[in-house]
Amino acid sequence: MIPSAVVLQQGLPTSVGEAVSRYGDAIVSFVVTVVIFVVSFVVIYLVARSVLVRLTKRALGARDFSPAVVSLGSSIAAGVALIGGFALAAAVAGFGVILAAFATLAGALALAVGFAAQDLIANFVAGVFILKDKPFDVGDYIEWNGNSGIVRDIQLRVTKLDTFDNELVTVPNSDLANNAVTNPVANDTRRVTFDFGIDYGADIEAARSIILEEGAAIEGVLADPEPAAPVTALGDSAVVLNGRLWIDPRETSAGGVTFELIERVKERFDAEGIGMPYPHRELVGSLSIDSADPVTAPSDD
Repeated sequence: MIPSAVVLQQGLPTSVGEAVSRYGDAIVSFVVTVVIFVVSFVVIYLVARSVLVRLTKRALGARDFSPAVVSLGSSIAAGVALIGGFALAAAVAGFGVILAAFATLAGALALAVGFAAQDLIANFVAGVFILKDKPFDVGDYIEWNGNSGIVRDIQLRVTKLDTFDNELVTVPNSDLANNAVTNPVANDTRRVTFDFGIDYGADIEAARSIILEEGAAIEGVLADPEPAAPVTALGDSAVVLNGRLWIDPRETSAGGVTFELIERVKERFDAEGIGMPYPHRELVGSLSIDSADPVTAPSDD
């Protein structure tokens, strides 16, 4: 750059020849510096981008990260190559002042973005770990923090789920990463249970046989492990048998099996005369009358 003070002291040139003789060396030096910066930036950026992106894809792919994470990592690597290429090109061209100003500006921007987008960054980090650890997949039914739904889509920032009422729920990934998530369909088998209460005078073995027979007759219930119905509680007004069936959660709905089991057992209990009592209270005591006034008929007068 040509200092403005020099221009004012020497005066403005009156001809092209005078301008060239006076500022020619400075102009040539500036043009050469710019050319060196541009060429250095292009070469450094292309080489660094190619190397960093290739290494990032290879490293993430070797650890079985999802394509979304690999794509994000490649984009970050390309951004690092861009910033690094600019800084190194400025150093090669001798733009020390520009490089120092750029470093100061970059530090300030990084600090401001870090404070303003800490929740967003937390969701991205959580999304990366969800995609890497795979606590659930698309199509899984999950439960977390009193909520539940079927996973529709897993993104880097949010996870989208469908409820049984066909409502779309969008959950920040940090909520799923920071809470306990139950995945009932993660394993090959799942147990379905329901408590049946029978009268204290009813035949326990007969009731157990009905529960086992009706449970085994439901489509999708596995024979191994076999159904069971142990007595699990003696309630205030009922003996409780816990019906236990096993299903493949990927093939059979736990809710559907539970509903069918309840209906089948209730109908069989009614047919076999096995009572299913409801909670009630029995009042025990006596009532006495110490005195009573005679009742007289009203007078016609």
